[in-house]
Amino acid sequence: MSRNARVPVPVTTLDQDSTLVVVLELSARSWLVGARVPGIGRMSRYALAPSAEALAAWLGTAKARAGVTGRTVVRVVLAYEAGRDGFWLARYLEARGVEVYVIQPSSVLVDRRARRAKTDALDVEMLMRTLLAWLRGEPGVCSMVPIPDVAEEDGRRPVRERLALLNEIDGLLATFGITGYRPLRRDRRAQLAALRTPEGDPLATNAAARIGRILDRLELVMQQIAELEQARDAVLAKEAASGEAETMIRGLARLKGIGAELATVLVWEAYVRSFPNRKALGAYAGLTGTPFASGSTTREQGISKAGNRRLRSSLVELAWLWLRYQPDSKLAAWFRGRTGSAGSRMRKVMIVALARKLLVALWRFCRDGVLPEGAALKAT
Repeated sequence: MSRNARVPVPVTTLDQDSTLVVVLELSARSWLVGARVPGIGRMSRYALAPSAEALAAWLGTAKARAGVTGRTVVRVVLAYEAGRDGFWLARYLEARGVEVYVIQPSSVLVDRRARRAKTDALDVEMLMRTLLAWLRGEPGVCSMVPIPDVAEEDGRRPVRERLALLNEIDGLLATFGITGYRPLRRDRRAQLAALRTPEGDPLATNAAARIGRILDRLELVMQQIAELEQARDAVLAKEAASGEAETMIRGLARLKGIGAELATVLVWEAYVRSFPNRKALGAYAGLTGTPFASGSTTREQGISKAGNRRLRSSLVELAWLWLRYQPDSKLAAWFRGRTGSAGSRMRKVMIVALARKLLVALWRFCRDGVLPEGAALKAT
């Protein structure tokens, strides 16, 4: 896997006389296609069956239409918004010579009026304007999502499945107002018998039965998690890494304070992707600032939180672990110097800043082998 693969930047400058520009509005029932065909002044719209084969056939028809006007299509650019359909279509089209981009939906500029008209046709027009501006190199019009290959996308699934299962269990138990209950302990059944409602009464029969069924599911989930952890830990137990991702996981796990789980999350959620600079990396994690400066008003609104929330929460957890297990590192010293005798609120604010610094420092460690200054490795 090349670190420079699938970097979302235009391949060449836009020549509208030889470039077929296409945008897609995807849905389960149909795909609405908007196209700028060379030699045809207006944008064309077509409704297709939700099929990659139908789309590929339509692209051939559009090239033929351009040929009728005396134009030759030498480049096909297609874009759609990231969503339910994921990246399979992008990979399918790239394999057939199409230049594909996946747009981050939240980055597209939209009308801010309270009652904004929204239809698939209007969305296609908006996507076309956005894509053309981006291809021309206009700054800030939108953000493109890196397209992962099959191995990269598949490598993230065990990590995400584990987090999703645990979060679902926590949510189900919280609906009963239960506090202090630890379902991961072996005595979970005994704890259930001793539970009381917030009013101090024993649990009603149906509520107790419901929690019992949740525990049945929990025990199955714990078995599944154990299987996921075995697959995760197998990467560290191997004699040699097989691939760039495993090499980075094994390298991160050598640092004190970073275990197999955190190393796996960092690599598969972030470091296998391509980032041109640290600012782009921070933006992907949602750890960039959002300043508000208008006229005489200037204030900082905090981090954007517009990026990968799984990565962001893992980085905050890592930041606290870093202070504990890497106290002699330069980053830990920076945190202590900034917080000093500050209260808990300021420490929580600065731990996010430390998380962003760690994200960049460990990215450099994985990419270039530069060990964070003062960081200690585990004993071999």
